[in-house]
Amino acid sequence: MSKLFTPYNLSGMQLKNRVVMAPMTRTRTMNDVPDDVVALYYAQRASAGLLITEGMPVSEEGRGYLYTPGIYNAAHVQGWRKVTDAVHAKGGRIFAQLWHVGRMSHTSIQPGNIAPVSAGTVQAVNTTVFALTESGEPGPVVPSQPRALETVEVRRVTADFVHSARLAMEAGFDGVEIMAANGFIFDQFLSSELNPRTDEYGGSVENRQRFLLETVDAISAAIGSNKVGLRISPFGRIYDLAPYEGEEEIWASIAAALGQRELAYVHLYYQPVYTQAPVPAGFKAAFRKTLGGHRYCRRRLHPRDCRNRT
Repeated sequence: MSKLFTPYNLSGMQLKNRVVMAPMTRTRTMNDVPDDVVALYYAQRASAGLLITEGMPVSEEGRGYLYTPGIYNAAHVQGWRKVTDAVHAKGGRIFAQLWHVGRMSHTSIQPGNIAPVSAGTVQAVNTTVFALTESGEPGPVVPSQPRALETVEVRRVTADFVHSARLAMEAGFDGVEIMAANGFIFDQFLSSELNPRTDEYGGSVENRQRFLLETVDAISAAIGSNKVGLRISPFGRIYDLAPYEGEEEIWASIAAALGQRELAYVHLYYQPVYTQAPVPAGFKAAFRKTLGGHRYCRRRLHPRDCRNRT
């Protein structure tokens, strides 16, 4: 347990301890631009070695919840600069989590009230997002029917992530975390149940993981791979994700691909409460061995479980 509070070198960035504050959607930024209260919130938690922010939509299209602060324009940069300055003044480090929800959105908060986007047109019907109800009041609503992104639009979403990563660095962040977990847009492309595409982003394992890996590579080229983290949730079932054929195969393939990339870290989020079936026996050990490098796991931990987590 004492090792948890010792310094750690994360891809050339020195952390004062091995405690990482995982991201959490707060939905408390009323005008979508971080203010002094947001800066205070993160500064109060800067005793951790590394903070990862709440998810920041990389575009208006990428937003699935009201009152979530973005990172795609100059006002966002100015607002987040207050946060990074406050955290750094306390000796902390902070990464920006870059987020596109895909189908997990509602027309009431999409630009022009159009349909949200996804790999295909399968609607998430057994869950809710925080948007505007029929009466126009904020509240939980079932996500709207999505439309499938055109091939050129997939590349545009990657460009949105790159733009946001650059803005995050301008705002003073120490790095970024790509949100590729929890049933959001990248999970939607990985799943053969949600991705019926016949272009280069659908069909085979290689094609379905292409969008994720192209985005990882593009952001790494823009800001440096040592400043890029990635969050994934293998076999996750929240937000209406269902099991799909070849699920273990695609996660093994992703582990191998990530093992060839020198990212700052890979953040694995296990969902034992929500997962309908347990993660296959031996999968975690095999994934860890194939991946190598820096990784950390998010789940409820007893101190005895902290060994070998980082």
